[in-house]
Amino acid sequence: MRLEVSYDGTNFSGWARQPGLRTVQGLLEEALAKQSPGASVPKSVVVAGRTDAGVHATGQIVHVDVAPLAGGTSSGRLVVDERGIPDLGRMLHRWNRYLPGDVRVLDAKVAPPGFDARFSAIRRHYRYQVSDAPWGVDPLRRNDTLAWNRPLSVDAMNEASHALLGLRDFAAFCKQREGSTTIRELQRLEWSRIEEHLVAVAVSADAFCHSMVRSLVGALLLVGDGRRDVGWPSAVLASGVRDSAVAPAHGLTLVGVDYPPDAELAARADQTRNIRSL
Repeated sequence: MRLEVSYDGTNFSGWARQPGLRTVQGLLEEALAKQSPGASVPKSVVVAGRTDAGVHATGQIVHVDVAPLAGGTSSGRLVVDERGIPDLGRMLHRWNRYLPGDVRVLDAKVAPPGFDARFSAIRRHYRYQVSDAPWGVDPLRRNDTLAWNRPLSVDAMNEASHALLGLRDFAAFCKQREGSTTIRELQRLEWSRIEEHLVAVAVSADAFCHSMVRSLVGALLLVGDGRRDVGWPSAVLASGVRDSAVAPAHGLTLVGVDYPPDAELAARADQTRNIRSL
């Protein structure tokens, strides 16, 4: 099954389940165990993009393997069709009744053959918001917007961003993990001023390594407020050495995940599992 999930990451210790900590995965799996969509309690869910503590999501995608129920039955007002699939609209209602208000399951459907929430994805989309108002950030946006006490130049940040696009080794903007690659294709890195004191950057890539978006944002904000020149982020990238601040987590939101046509899902998953090189 494919689920779409939204959450406010403020009070979570990230996505991934951790003993003794409040996590999105932990709560979601508890809800699925209380109201199973199949004949047995589902095992661990698979997520498109694991988010850190404090990071939000409006379009997170997960999948979970379930065993079909007995088809063509009705039990406890839960109707099951001939394929053994329960009424998913009612399932959504029940899951969200068990979940706290800062995490919601927005949609549920039977996934097409070959679908893998993580490995079938061809693109992830993030947004990072910053307030450069001299008085800080609007109190109603303090949980999803970074307060930056210096005026920001959108033009300077976009000029610096353009030089970072493409298939590159982003080791200088990632926390290294043993056995993993830092080669990614950065497809969009575009700043815009939404309101007088509010700027946002749209970031899209085929995948992201750990802390990549927040590291890029941290470097570009130093360009935007004039403390670094527009060529500095690309010089950091070329050096392969981390030399920039990591922007705080709370300004970051995962807003969407793209997948190929159904017939290409399995092939995409196989391709993604291969470790890339330049």
